[in-house]
Amino acid sequence: MMEESSSTSRKQSLSSSSGPLSELQCSICLDVFTDPVSTPCGHNFCKSCLNQCWNNSQIYSCPLCKETFRRRPDLKINTTLRDVVLLFKGNSGQSKSEVLCDICDDRKMKALKMCLECQISYCQTHLEPHQRVPKLKKHKLIDPVEKLEDYICQKHEKPLELFCRDDQTCVCLLCAVTNHRNHNTVSVEEESEERKPQLMEMQTDVQQMIQDRMKRIQDLKRSAKLRKEVSEKEKAESIELFTDLIRSIERCQSELLEMMEQKQKAAEKQAEELIKELQQEITELMKRDTELDELSHTEDHLHLLQIYPSLSRPAHTSSCSEISLSDTHVSVETLMRSLTQLKETLDEKLCKTVLKRMQQLAVDVTLDPNTAYPKLILSDDGKQVTYGDIKQLLPDNPERFNSCCSVLAKQGFRFGRFYFEVQVNGKTDWDLGVARESINRKGIITGSPVNGYWIIVLRNGNQYKARESPPVSLSLRVKPQVIGVFVDYEEGLVSFYDGKSRSIIYSFTGQSFTEKLFPYFSPGANKDGKNAAPLIISNVRYIYPKMPT
Repeated sequence: MMEESSSTSRKQSLSSSSGPLSELQCSICLDVFTDPVSTPCGHNFCKSCLNQCWNNSQIYSCPLCKETFRRRPDLKINTTLRDVVLLFKGNSGQSKSEVLCDICDDRKMKALKMCLECQISYCQTHLEPHQRVPKLKKHKLIDPVEKLEDYICQKHEKPLELFCRDDQTCVCLLCAVTNHRNHNTVSVEEESEERKPQLMEMQTDVQQMIQDRMKRIQDLKRSAKLRKEVSEKEKAESIELFTDLIRSIERCQSELLEMMEQKQKAAEKQAEELIKELQQEITELMKRDTELDELSHTEDHLHLLQIYPSLSRPAHTSSCSEISLSDTHVSVETLMRSLTQLKETLDEKLCKTVLKRMQQLAVDVTLDPNTAYPKLILSDDGKQVTYGDIKQLLPDNPERFNSCCSVLAKQGFRFGRFYFEVQVNGKTDWDLGVARESINRKGIITGSPVNGYWIIVLRNGNQYKARESPPVSLSLRVKPQVIGVFVDYEEGLVSFYDGKSRSIIYSFTGQSFTEKLFPYFSPGANKDGKNAAPLIISNVRYIYPKMPT
């Protein structure tokens, strides 16, 4: 009953907890994990609990989210989570096994104390003499432990009551007057009390490490869920896009077939009329042929001479060369024009789809004043930056740019995909992109991937470049008013888009990211007011749930 009560207490304690530590609870037995395993859907259970559920069922599904698996998953222990559970149990005292009374005969009761002199553990009942008899009251009592030999001097078989600070070891009274005679020795209680604050600090650090790792697990789960949601939306949009494409093709095909059928009917009608006309002409020509034959044998010379002028004139006939293939030509032209329109429609739909997907990954970005070059002026909401003529008196902290008119965002990203937009209209110079956390921020800076910068720049109003090594000149048909920046951390991709025309400007591909990436901004110098307009971080219309940072 005592063991059952203790287990119930642990369950209540764990179930009532909140935050990351609640992640250590099996949702089946409601206790701390024992040999935790993970299902394909990402949920965790005790191995024995999950096997018991599946042994009694013909369907293998997750007890938490009810996702069904086609075959029974091969369960392997999540060693990382198991180590966290063991650490948690150690800190909370749950891993300590129960020490029983050495005196109890029939039913062993839980030991309350252990005597180092008698080297015996006692329950509440059998401890009573040590609390009453004067001689026994002098004995050293400690909390019950499994290995009593750790508390007894193996050489003298006496309790380890002292601590030698010179040798950093526990000793008994005989050791203190022999091998440690001239050493600095104190009672174990005194040394223990002095070390407790250090242990508390260590415990705080360990608990913080647990919290950090559990938060990391939550972030990864949230990121995976977000990726799944985005993937599902992309699938739906792709189906919609290609459904529209198929409908457009079918509509175009129907219109072309109808047009060609009409042209065919018109051509057939024209051919019928031409044949009828040619048949009439053949009749007339045959009649003339007969007349000419008769006149060629006539003796009426006067009649021949009288009608000769009319017979010598060419007969009115149609030429076969008048039959034109212009209708077929028109059909081909119409087909090409329709296909061109279809391609333009498809391109527009693709661009809209790509932009929409980017916007769904939009993150809320604000400027970090601790990184801003002293001449930069930031708006109160952290969304705008302009170049000022007066250098402000600001602390030259390690994060601040001290020579280049640059500023980073507060938000950094170490995995996943994200997107943000910046208004650049009215400017002749600017730098935009992302930079890794460890970039050099002091002195003259060369922006390139080798130095941790993935940026594009504008100079003198019309010179666009990607800061590769060496820089790559960019030819843009239209001057962008809004620049979109998209990053896929795992794919090593940084792409820049014209936010209005939805066309791609440039992409850094095949990069390897190992640190946090921060959005990077430089409005450029004022240039006598020609470049006075601010860089403005846009509020992207389709804001998606924020990515963990």
